[in-house]
Amino acid sequence: MSTNALLEPTTELSKALHQDVVEDQSASSIVNRLKSKNKELQTQSINTYQQFWTESENNNEESRTTMYKTLTNTYYNLATDFYEYGWGESFHFARRSIGETHRESIRRHEHLLFSAAKITSGMKVLDVGCGVGGPARECIRFTGAHVTGLNNNDYQIQRANIYAAKYKQQDHSAFVKGDFMDMPFADNTFDAVYAIEATCHAPVLKGVYSQMYRVLKPGGYFAIYEWCLTDKFDQSSELHRKLALDIEHGDGIAKLFGTDVALQAAKDAGFEIEIVSDIAHETTIGNEIPWYSYLDVGMIDFSGLQGFARSHIGRKFTSSAVKILEKVGIAPEGTVKVQDVLTTAADSLVAGAKIEIFTPMYLIVGRKPLN
Repeated sequence: MSTNALLEPTTELSKALHQDVVEDQSASSIVNRLKSKNKELQTQSINTYQQFWTESENNNEESRTTMYKTLTNTYYNLATDFYEYGWGESFHFARRSIGETHRESIRRHEHLLFSAAKITSGMKVLDVGCGVGGPARECIRFTGAHVTGLNNNDYQIQRANIYAAKYKQQDHSAFVKGDFMDMPFADNTFDAVYAIEATCHAPVLKGVYSQMYRVLKPGGYFAIYEWCLTDKFDQSSELHRKLALDIEHGDGIAKLFGTDVALQAAKDAGFEIEIVSDIAHETTIGNEIPWYSYLDVGMIDFSGLQGFARSHIGRKFTSSAVKILEKVGIAPEGTVKVQDVLTTAADSLVAGAKIEIFTPMYLIVGRKPLN
């Protein structure tokens, strides 16, 4: 299949694909969302995404890196509804303390980053790769700052604006479409910049970090949680390579980089590094439960809809339901493939975490020099 067969995820495509469901604010309405998609465009989008990973001329690292915007945008056109159904409004992980709920741990994880970036009331803050705006909304609540969310996916921007209206945060937030490798902002615009498990989609980490440096005011702070391969990753290991590729495939990532690459990229971008920590592999008081526990919950979880959805039985239930919906024509053809990709992602993330070759929360905090 040639590159001409790729369906580019344009603004027009997003409107045609999602326009009937974008006003739906319920994270549990996965059936209604699937039913209301443009089935032809959904199927074409699924086929486009799979070209990067199956038998085609685009199944190679060079194509995925060169066409990272097509890869990532198509992935989130397909995966966003499932993310909200299974995870909530903040698409990231967090270590958890004993007795702490999933949502509480997510908020605390965000608060730690906001504090590290020294965000305070009245600041102009940039959230790079903001998803549907969950962390941005929490930053507003926690700090009183004004947050601009940058995202290259039209559907997620629409979702973020719907949530902003729901929580009456329109005057404290803005969601802007743009490529984080070429940000649509003037130099020295923001008082602080952060990213939570988002810049892993960049084809070159120095590129996105340099853009964050450019738009940050002198003296301002940069804080990120980065997805990385750790120094325990062995390129000669077939298992390690397979798990890394499965994580990339399951999460719309062109290429995972090592923690050493991420740290050097931040330094090369110009930041004065103040904090470096792999939180994923540091068990401390208040962080006793590993970040992947909510992907590895066991056979059943009755803590709520999203907990059930993440359990083994819940995943099988969702998979079976999607198969039925696809068979009877309610869900677009290929939706089962999307569910399979997300299941592969969950399994490979847990496996990679348990042998400590992967981290989704490599913390880097740096400051842009005053001069």
